[in-house]
Amino acid sequence: MGTPLRTIVFNIGGGAVNGHRIKAVQTGGPSGGCLPVDCFDLPVDFDTLAEAGSMVGSGGMVVMDERTCMVDVARYFLRFLQDESCGKCVPCRLGIARMLEIVTDIAEGRGTEEQLVLLEDLAETVAETSLCALGKTAPNPVLSTLRYFRSEYDAHINERRCPAGVCRALVRYEIDAEKCTGCGVCLWACPHGAITGERKQPHAIDPASCVKCGICRDECKFDAVMIV
Repeated sequence: MGTPLRTIVFNIGGGAVNGHRIKAVQTGGPSGGCLPVDCFDLPVDFDTLAEAGSMVGSGGMVVMDERTCMVDVARYFLRFLQDESCGKCVPCRLGIARMLEIVTDIAEGRGTEEQLVLLEDLAETVAETSLCALGKTAPNPVLSTLRYFRSEYDAHINERRCPAGVCRALVRYEIDAEKCTGCGVCLWACPHGAITGERKQPHAIDPASCVKCGICRDECKFDAVMIV
């Protein structure tokens, strides 16, 4: 207690092991909030984290790097919280389900500015009117990501783009012909036969066959597979 988040993440935890820039930390379990690096000087205590939009909760922390989409993070935790809701009170039972519907629309490229306003109002209502602590804290992933990462929601809605390249409906995979050596690793790894090309010649991805699973990108040792 009292230790700054920055000390825990970078000094004790060792920071990012993969060289990617750390973007956020989610504290307190599934109904905790997501705090950006700008908040990492905050000490870990009940009042400070609550004021920042998160909580101590279970004491757990999830550190996320720049490859994490905060809209997708909110959707992930809402799915869990929907399953955990007992359904006794209307705000929690229907409110979480409706928040999940809206966030899913945004992540899949169907979101609107009106939905974003509704999402924020709904999250605040669920937090104020739910009977138990689960319902009262369930909006935290939504409210905190809206508070600190609103630009990502705006990009999904206004540009139909996922800045982190996570939301499948809003990205496509391409191969950089200048970087591709034609080694064939991505072609062999693709489970859907979406990649074609001769050995030692630049390969290509067929958008109609690609399901955006990302296996080709993981397997490529030359960083030739791009998310655009």
